[in-house]
Amino acid sequence: MTTIPFMRRFRRPRVRRRTAPGAAPGVIRPDPQAPPPVIRLLGYGAGEIEEVDVPHVAELSRHLGKHAVTWINVDGLGDAETIAHIGRLFDLHPLALEDVVNVHQRPKVEEYGDYLFIVVRIVEDPQYARTEQISIFLGKDFVVTFQERVGDCWNPVRERLRTRRGRIRQLGPDYLVYTLIDAAVDAYFPVAEEYGDRLDAIEEDLSHGHAPQSFSSIQHIRSDLLVLRRAMAPLREAVNQLVRDPHALVTGDTRIYLRDCYDHTIQILDLLQTYREVCSDLREFYFAMVSQRTNEIMRVLTVIATLFMPLSFIAAVYGMNFDRVASWWNMPELGWRFGYPAALCLMAAVAVGQLTFFRRKGWLGSRKRRRRHGTAGSPGTARYDSR
Repeated sequence: MTTIPFMRRFRRPRVRRRTAPGAAPGVIRPDPQAPPPVIRLLGYGAGEIEEVDVPHVAELSRHLGKHAVTWINVDGLGDAETIAHIGRLFDLHPLALEDVVNVHQRPKVEEYGDYLFIVVRIVEDPQYARTEQISIFLGKDFVVTFQERVGDCWNPVRERLRTRRGRIRQLGPDYLVYTLIDAAVDAYFPVAEEYGDRLDAIEEDLSHGHAPQSFSSIQHIRSDLLVLRRAMAPLREAVNQLVRDPHALVTGDTRIYLRDCYDHTIQILDLLQTYREVCSDLREFYFAMVSQRTNEIMRVLTVIATLFMPLSFIAAVYGMNFDRVASWWNMPELGWRFGYPAALCLMAAVAVGQLTFFRRKGWLGSRKRRRRHGTAGSPGTARYDSR
């Protein structure tokens, strides 16, 4: 039997706002349990690159303006003052900063004058389909990204910047944002493929009759696929907005690459939808298997009950507590020397006759015999019978 992971209690994602209804807009109120910010600056141009860790946000200003493109990445949203200070350095709108700390945002693209605010969601934990919000600010010569916690899927992008692979060092911040979004989108492919492998394993278990844990696994996977689809569907629209709507910060050359990223989002959505349909098919297979097993059990019990019905009748007749009903009617077998063996033989003959009749009708015997008589059930569910 193939071991199926995912045997866990499913918890639906919940949105918990930390601001009270009617509170003033633009208030930065991070989660008290969020990790403290870790700031890393990566500045580069066609011929130079600088990568430094910034221990305190006050030291960030002296690193700005030195390179053609400055990428500031903040891991952790636990300090409101740090986020507000970065907002003052780049003149970021308070409403956008409020969306940064409220990490239940759906993927979107918003225009704020001379910069764009982009929200994407990446897969945080593939086994439990948890997603993490990434907030991206695209300016004329800077890119600022905020992440919920340390760790992301952008290490290949950083390596390309360090080794000057590709065109990323020769192009502007809009191309950097494209590579970040494309890496976040491509990170969904191995997750979707992992779910496909798990569905194949569940189908194999069902085909071998190992069903007790399969149904809960199907339910968990189906719910997780829904979470991923809710994250990917608005991301598709956000990427399409970058491709469709002209903006001075996004060049025509970058839009061509964004079209390819948009195509990837469609492929992932198709995969997720296909796997959700597979989950529905597997649920139907499971119910058909359970129904077939129930029918097999009921068939055996019905045959047993049918066998004992005439035997009970014979035993009841000869178990009556009188020897003579009338002078002209009696039961000679009760006083007969061989009456008891004869009754047993009669019962055995009746049982053998019934078994012979059931077998000729195809109600008993091998599955091949029952299928030949048209009583084995549907061909699609016969393979799930217990042997």
